[in-house]
Amino acid sequence: MTQFPERLLDKYRRFKHRHFDATLYEELATYGQSPEVMIVSCCDSRVDPETIFSALPGELFVMRNVANLVPPYETSGKYHGVSAAIEFAVLNLRIKHLVVMGHASCGGVKAALDREAAMQTDAQFISKWMSMLEEARLKVLSSHQGSARKDMVFALEHEAIKTSLANLRTFPFLKELEDKGKLGLHGAYFDIATGKLTALNEATGEFYDL
Repeated sequence: MTQFPERLLDKYRRFKHRHFDATLYEELATYGQSPEVMIVSCCDSRVDPETIFSALPGELFVMRNVANLVPPYETSGKYHGVSAAIEFAVLNLRIKHLVVMGHASCGGVKAALDREAAMQTDAQFISKWMSMLEEARLKVLSSHQGSARKDMVFALEHEAIKTSLANLRTFPFLKELEDKGKLGLHGAYFDIATGKLTALNEATGEFYDL
């Protein structure tokens, strides 16, 4: 049997002895969670929502996946991990805000732009997942003709956030709550190198500094 990673054990021991708040965790275990914010973020190891927002346990409900994508509402098929997390957060936890947070240097977005995932013969899942960005990809290629590749990646990273927000609004229960003013949808973008966070102004389609 493969040994549990020693590096993780060391970090767990550090957490247990230095950071574990017994009172807080006991309250969470007894009374459950009641976060007001859900964040859909990329599973990139460099982008951790709890760290970025200095969140305590129980403050954020986080769903992470490749390129922080939300699929459109549909009920066919068997497994809907992202949709199930959204449904639970909105209908059970009754969150008040849902944030889609993209980031710089996103490998998934780069693969989507270059269709690298589709060219990997052994890739069974990534190319289909990233196909959600095909319309956004074509938009970026059309509007950024002659631009440097890094600028196109930057643009598609932002378009991915907009795509996920548009797909969120295809969920009937979510759109209803937003229309009633009971749920806010937000887009954000994190720059890894500088730590800068920007937010989407959906009225203008532009991102502004926070």
